[in-house]
Amino acid sequence: MLYAYLQENYALNEPIIVSDINIPGMTKNTIRQQIKRLTDNGKLNRFATGIYYMPAPSIFKSGSAPSLTQVIARKYMQTGQEVFGYLTGVAFANRVGITTQVPAGYEIVTNRATTEYKKTKLGRSSVVLRKPRTPVNASNVKALQFLDMMKEVDLLSECTNDELAQRIRDYMCRSSLSFKELQPYMSLYPDKLYRNMYETGLLNGISA
Repeated sequence: MLYAYLQENYALNEPIIVSDINIPGMTKNTIRQQIKRLTDNGKLNRFATGIYYMPAPSIFKSGSAPSLTQVIARKYMQTGQEVFGYLTGVAFANRVGITTQVPAGYEIVTNRATTEYKKTKLGRSSVVLRKPRTPVNASNVKALQFLDMMKEVDLLSECTNDELAQRIRDYMCRSSLSFKELQPYMSLYPDKLYRNMYETGLLNGISA
């Protein structure tokens, strides 16, 4: 029964978070027992504690597996259409193009965080989990992610002032993110955010 459910709801090599599985009439303990049985007979592979996947055929002896970024996204940021977290810190600043730094680990803001700050491990990588300033969803995720970066942009950026302003505007354009979308959430942040936004021209209403 569990394997049929997994085949219907997950693709090969797609991360399966055991705590997310909810099958009417099947207890969590039964699910864990069946996960172990499926793993023992090779139908599932274990990625990390509580995380499994149905392995896809591979020409390599070691087999194939989901990437760490896929696992992190599924566990802490998004399941299907449900959005509940986002990447932040140096990794996101690198994506925006305001730094060339490569993060030593991952920093995630997620509704699934139980404390303001928690450092954990996933595989061999460190993951920092933070609570959001307001619950994350599909309609506000881009705004909150951007505002988090802007609050720390003076520490994250390697660009000159003009270059920084241009790269931020370019990112807003690429992401279809307008200044109007940011406004409802700006009051959640300290005054430092306003100073950083003023210095990059955003408080003049520059938008995508």
